[in-house]
Amino acid sequence: MIPIAKPFIGDEEIKEVEAVLRSGFIAQGPKVAEFEEKFAEYIGTRHAVATSSGTTALHVAILCAGIGKGDEVITTPFSFAATANSVLYAGGKPVFVDIDPKTYNINPEKIEEAITDKTKAILPVHLYGQPADMDQICKIAEDHDLKIIEDAAQAHGAIYHGKKVGSIGDMACFSFYPTKNITTGEGGIITTDDDAFDKDARAIRAHGESERYEHVTLGYNFRMTDIAAAIGVVQIKRLEEFNEKRIENAEYLTEHINSIEGIESPYVAENVRHVFHQYTVRVENGKRDELKEFLNNEGIGTGVHYPRTIYNQKLYEDLGYTADCPEAEKAAAEVLSLPVNPTLTAEDFGKIVSVLQDASDKIFK
Repeated sequence: MIPIAKPFIGDEEIKEVEAVLRSGFIAQGPKVAEFEEKFAEYIGTRHAVATSSGTTALHVAILCAGIGKGDEVITTPFSFAATANSVLYAGGKPVFVDIDPKTYNINPEKIEEAITDKTKAILPVHLYGQPADMDQICKIAEDHDLKIIEDAAQAHGAIYHGKKVGSIGDMACFSFYPTKNITTGEGGIITTDDDAFDKDARAIRAHGESERYEHVTLGYNFRMTDIAAAIGVVQIKRLEEFNEKRIENAEYLTEHINSIEGIESPYVAENVRHVFHQYTVRVENGKRDELKEFLNNEGIGTGVHYPRTIYNQKLYEDLGYTADCPEAEKAAAEVLSLPVNPTLTAEDFGKIVSVLQDASDKIFK
């Protein structure tokens, strides 16, 4: 099976982990600090605060932004549920607005009409590795005195108009789950230029401690281990190479898919670097699931990111959520992600294109 995602773990990562294990310092320690420093330098922010997952990074950032009971946060319905769940964790209310059908990211033109006197923040997602339209989002946030928390879980190294995502909003959150562009096994990180947010995030992730056994706020055990950080220290050195390979693979697929009937290749906005955490096509004529089954039967892994909007998940339906987001619902019925990860070979991509051409002949004609 050609995998939809596969982490690359080399000898250097293994040696770094072994060194940590032999040191006896395996919880949060010097490797976490080193990883934070290197990641902040890469993104271009003054601070980076490592956490146990991308989800806990979002939870901490929401708390740092002062989101509490009844506060509203405008976000996209077309993302992994953790995006909106992080608002619920704090007692807030996610407010869903529709997406841009080309980029799949939140549509800035829909944001302003969703703002109320309870709105405290905007939570855009850089979906699949393509930056959201941050110029418009930042202008809206400035006009209405709102915080911006970037969900950059899928966008390590993506660039928007010359700036890396993660350095544009008040805070940003990344994930290092094994499928991401780099991994620490599990892990997350918050980037920010704000000293107060940095200080608060460090306390919240560690039981609310300002110093050992001094608890100044309600906190959690959201710390990253030195074992995970040791992997990250090596992976971040590989990130540009991984991203360039993903972009190269995506360009190859697009070149060949554009001539295949029934499949629409991804759109890439101007003045951005899309880092293709996922290479996601649209499948026409209601044939998405049929194409997925065809590819899987031929040994090609696929993914549907995401098969339903967040507000259509049972959790949100039970909470009474509804939204008018036709573009998000249309995307949920049509998108299909194809393998693009940097471990794949030219032979793999030759097979993917060949099977897609065969599928088009059988399914769409």
